[in-house]
Amino acid sequence: MPTSVSFAHHLDGLALAAARLHAYGDAAGLDTVVPTARDWTVRDLVAHQGMVHRWATSVVRGEGQVDTDALEREGREALDPMAWLGHGADRLRAALRRAPQDLDVWFFLPDAPAPRHAWARRQCHETTVHAVDALAAKEGRVPTADEADITAELAADGIDELLLGFATRRDEQLRTTGTPFEVEVRADDTGDVWRGRVSDGPLRVVRGTEARDADAVVHGSAAQLFLGLWNRGDELQTSGRDVVPLWRERMQVSWS
Repeated sequence: MPTSVSFAHHLDGLALAAARLHAYGDAAGLDTVVPTARDWTVRDLVAHQGMVHRWATSVVRGEGQVDTDALEREGREALDPMAWLGHGADRLRAALRRAPQDLDVWFFLPDAPAPRHAWARRQCHETTVHAVDALAAKEGRVPTADEADITAELAADGIDELLLGFATRRDEQLRTTGTPFEVEVRADDTGDVWRGRVSDGPLRVVRGTEARDADAVVHGSAAQLFLGLWNRGDELQTSGRDVVPLWRERMQVSWS
């Protein structure tokens, strides 16, 4: 499904997030542990994100498979890892701008816009999440949504991608062996609503138009939800059944 955020806005979001990752990572120091990202150091974080940018560039350009392990090693061993990161982000944005509107390449999430825009969207949110990781390293703790400074529009779009793209994939484990139940995610500032059904099968999620009764409600500003659902924030508010521990345990999106 097309996103309401423009292609240009996603490219701008990618550029801003890459610049923030650079700035926060510089301030923290390359050997500082990242509290929000599996005990990575900032060097590991930069190497990972730079690898992902180069991998996505290869897909967009139709260049075939790349050795992602070798790319991560290259990032960790770079004399200037931040410059290496920036170069990869610039090449990715250039590849996306030059790609045709009807680009026909692989994309891995369901409920996505056309591939050119889907890759811009994915890399915008990917880099935004990891910029938050760099901010956490700088601060030495989980940051607040105000500190992360993500616009409500981009945050809501990122939640939409997470809930309808990642969380509903067949191999995700957000399930229950007990009685199925309904969850509603509400962005208090934008009015966006997502409704999910948790059962013994893959999570089913639909976009809503208004809030209604549910067994569990998770709400907050779009930015608070974005950080909390990506397991980078502690500002989720709940009522009814507390599904946050289940989400934290079962929805750990990671590179594989």
